[in-house]
Amino acid sequence: MRRSIRLKIFGITLVLLILMVIVSWLSVLNLRSLNNQVRALADYYLPLNEQVASVEILIRQQMVHMERILAGLAAERPDAEFLAKEGRDFDLRGINADQIIDSSLRLLGQARADRSIRLDEVQLAVLAQQLPAIQSARQRFHAAFREYQIEVEEGTARSQRLVRAALLREKDNVDAEIGRALETLNQLTRDTAARAKAEEARASRLNWIITAIATALGLIFAWVVSRALVEPIRRLLGGTQKVEQGELDVQILVKTRDELAELAESFNHMVAGLREKERIRETFGRYVDPRIVQGLLENRLPAEGGERHVMTVFFSDLAGFTRMCEGLTPDTAVRFLNRHFALMAEVIRARQGIIDKYIGDAVMAFWGPPFTEADAHARLCCQAALEQLDRLDELRRELPDLLGIRHGLPSVDMRMGIASGEVTVGNIGSQTARGYTVIGDTVNLASRLEQANKLYGTHILVAEATRQQAGEAFLFREIDSLRVAGRSEPVRVFELLGLRERLPAEAAQRVATFEQGLAHYRRREWDAAAAAFQQCLEMDASDRPSALFLERIRQFRLQPPADDWDGVWDAGGK
Repeated sequence: MRRSIRLKIFGITLVLLILMVIVSWLSVLNLRSLNNQVRALADYYLPLNEQVASVEILIRQQMVHMERILAGLAAERPDAEFLAKEGRDFDLRGINADQIIDSSLRLLGQARADRSIRLDEVQLAVLAQQLPAIQSARQRFHAAFREYQIEVEEGTARSQRLVRAALLREKDNVDAEIGRALETLNQLTRDTAARAKAEEARASRLNWIITAIATALGLIFAWVVSRALVEPIRRLLGGTQKVEQGELDVQILVKTRDELAELAESFNHMVAGLREKERIRETFGRYVDPRIVQGLLENRLPAEGGERHVMTVFFSDLAGFTRMCEGLTPDTAVRFLNRHFALMAEVIRARQGIIDKYIGDAVMAFWGPPFTEADAHARLCCQAALEQLDRLDELRRELPDLLGIRHGLPSVDMRMGIASGEVTVGNIGSQTARGYTVIGDTVNLASRLEQANKLYGTHILVAEATRQQAGEAFLFREIDSLRVAGRSEPVRVFELLGLRERLPAEAAQRVATFEQGLAHYRRREWDAAAAAFQQCLEMDASDRPSALFLERIRQFRLQPPADDWDGVWDAGGK
């Protein structure tokens, strides 16, 4: 039974090939006659017509030379050199005309001897007489002109008139012979072209008829043979379309014992596997990022152990959320947090980030291989951080509906820390409870930078490595050198202000002024540093980092730092 489909398809193909061969054979027969007429035109009739026309042109040129010679002889003082040149040209045109006629006679002989083409033998026989007649008439005209030239030079008036009359008769004879030959050739060409057109129309009409018959026969045979195959294929197609639309409760009924039955059975097994994976994905996708679930199901992520990758880690936290919760009911607080997390998670996932976990009102996420390109994770994370600040405005507008109050709304703000570096990523945990997460010094640094926003009154602080990898599309301001808890080495910290193209020119100027003040501050040049930070406050009175450094300078003036002070601020390190 399994061979039945193969044999049916082979039978359809064989019948169609036979019909194609028949159509091609009949087309060759029809086109052979058309080719005969085309070859007659191309190989013989048109070349002969062209040669006779060339002879006519040469004889007309002879007549022009003749007129020039007669005019020269009639002059008061004939120019012997001019007359000699025109005489030579007259003779040369005649020789060329005779040569072309000889060539035409040879071509005519080849045509009459060619048995591969059907030609008009009657017209060719007429032409075989007309071509020599043209040559004879031209030669008589040539001789008559030379006789007339002699009479003119001798000056005998009576004989000159007689010879001139003979010359004109020979000229007319030449014209008549050429005209008859051209008419014969034109008639041959017209008749042959008409026959070719008729043959072409007949061949085209016959080809269409034969093709239509062959097509009809082929379609009828194909329909008869494939009728038994259509129904199972339709069922498979319908099932595939339902799966494509997300309907996985599909079962294909198997009614045959051929290859289609085997295909339907495999399809049913495949859909069952998809249903199982979809259930897993839907269940765990609410707790773990769907891409992690997908990667684990498809064995693209290691189920055991971890890997070392350079990634970007992100922490965010709601400012003052604990105090805000004191005035909210538990349901209201949960509803507010869920909406906050929904807005922020949408941005993070849109920028290819992986949400690691929610810790109270905080969010931990990371970017890096294999979920993002190796050179894009810092840039994507910075974009997500800026977009989360924009979404915070949307959350503020929704506060009345979320909290159920119109007045006395709490202040909602966010702090974010970002660090880039090498981390260990993988499934970490016990045999009974695991999580796909990242660990390492970079994670600790990102968390400490989020907390450092409280100190500087900023929204987004990033580590130096993130600043270098994010690119020049962002505007950063170096805030300080920090020694954070859990890390002995200091790190340069930068504030992410926004996309460079969206910020006013004054922002870049304020960044330059602040960083000049920071450089003076690290060199203990208190007056120059204070002037720079004061200038920043004049540009933006709400610039809390500048106010913070002015307070530090005031304290250092009262109590100078130790001699080995390196400009690093200790935020709980060592």
